[in-house]
Amino acid sequence: MSNPSVEVATQPNLAPAKRGAGVTRRMLKRAWGFTEMKVAAVVFATMMFLTIFGPYIIDASATQMNVSARFLPPIFMEGGQYPHFLGTDQLGRDLLLRSLIGLRNAFAIGLVSVIGMFVLGCAIGIYAGYRGGWVDVVLMRLTDVQMSIPVIILAITILGLSRPSPLTIILVLILASWPTYARVSRSVALAEREKEYVRAARILGASDLRIMIRHIAPSILPPIAFVAVLDIARMMIFEAIFGFIGIGIQPPTPTFGTIISSGTQYLLNAWWITVAPGVLLALALGSLNLMGGVLERARNQVLQGGE
Repeated sequence: MSNPSVEVATQPNLAPAKRGAGVTRRMLKRAWGFTEMKVAAVVFATMMFLTIFGPYIIDASATQMNVSARFLPPIFMEGGQYPHFLGTDQLGRDLLLRSLIGLRNAFAIGLVSVIGMFVLGCAIGIYAGYRGGWVDVVLMRLTDVQMSIPVIILAITILGLSRPSPLTIILVLILASWPTYARVSRSVALAEREKEYVRAARILGASDLRIMIRHIAPSILPPIAFVAVLDIARMMIFEAIFGFIGIGIQPPTPTFGTIISSGTQYLLNAWWITVAPGVLLALALGSLNLMGGVLERARNQVLQGGE
């Protein structure tokens, strides 16, 4: 016959992971019930579909110059020509395709950057919160120092000394933004480390590494999910800013920043060169911010006991 005391002692080992996953599932389920979430998800999914399949669907070129097709307006204006739905730039290149490629590059950099800062920041935050003492003090002071350095200043310093590439841009964004995740995960670790299931795991001989990964880490997902979605949008903005000031991905690869920057001198007679990519960027950022806001509302409702 099984020993009830052993069953009671071992049960807490599964509780935190199940609880964290359960809260995350309920949060996502509730978030999907909001109309705003569905609209934002459909808009963003459509844009991602176009970034992937647009070059195969639209019979135009994003990089090949065509002087005879310079400054063509959008197709809904007088003088617009098919298949240049959003017109062409000063070199006759299709603006829709260039903007879609810019969106794809911006989202890829934003997504990878957020994954990197999530892993680095959460690892530092969980370790600092779980260990406490001087380890916590040192790591949090390091976090404060990093947070005091503006992203643009850090980017100009690093990217200005090396040839900008997607990898270096991602590293700059991770280096500049991991403290946010460190602080959130540290607060969760401080709250969780004294709970009964963590004490039970220690009594059963679980190592500190296992406790941090198996028991504390799952509790971080609900409060960090909406932060990550919002940060993807924030990283996309920084990528566009880097391109605009000349320290982003270099031509001929299209980016939002380089497209908008090149069109500023033609605002009076070819405003669509700047406006078209700006509108697409605004749609992408708006849908991501809306999804992040809905996730935050759903999390608050779940934690308050709503179903």
